[in-house]
Amino acid sequence: MGYRKEEYYDFETTEAISNHYSDILNRIGEDSTREGLEKTPERVAKALQYLTHGYDLNPEDILKSALFSEEYDEMVIVKDIEVFSMCEHHMLPFFGKAHVAYIPDGKIVGLSKIPRVVDAFARRLQVQERLTTEIRDCIQSVLQPKGVAVVIEASHMCMQMRGVQKQNSTTTSSSFTGTFEKDSTRKEFINLLSANLK
Repeated sequence: MGYRKEEYYDFETTEAISNHYSDILNRIGEDSTREGLEKTPERVAKALQYLTHGYDLNPEDILKSALFSEEYDEMVIVKDIEVFSMCEHHMLPFFGKAHVAYIPDGKIVGLSKIPRVVDAFARRLQVQERLTTEIRDCIQSVLQPKGVAVVIEASHMCMQMRGVQKQNSTTTSSSFTGTFEKDSTRKEFINLLSANLK
């Protein structure tokens, strides 16, 4: 009994992308038929479908699948959510962490759904600024909380591998609604992000 890995991808999409990547490899001076590259176009086609599978997900439905009535009205934070996305300008990766908080107003959501929402938006061609606001707006729209805060810290391969080539640079983006627009609430959120609570 050998190892068998089963993955499911759209055949027509995989074939079409594979054909384009064979041509790309040849145009940059490679031989797409040599042993090491023979299956690369198909691998890239499947990788692209996985890296952009967020287009097939509805983030609002993800949140709605685990909404609960609860009178809790203090800050809820899910921090250090791993983020992997693709810059839409160069189709190179950017990756880092997202920190998401909300203050409930009669509704809470299953905690695992927040990272799923982050992933649903991140697994698309993105810019970090839009990713930040899309997460914020989705949570605000579905939960109708007193406020939402989203902070993303990421490293961008389009800055580190090409162009300006600043390998140690990171980008931080933030977006707030409701009570998080008040300095005191925002400060509490930032303090909790930096705290090592045990």
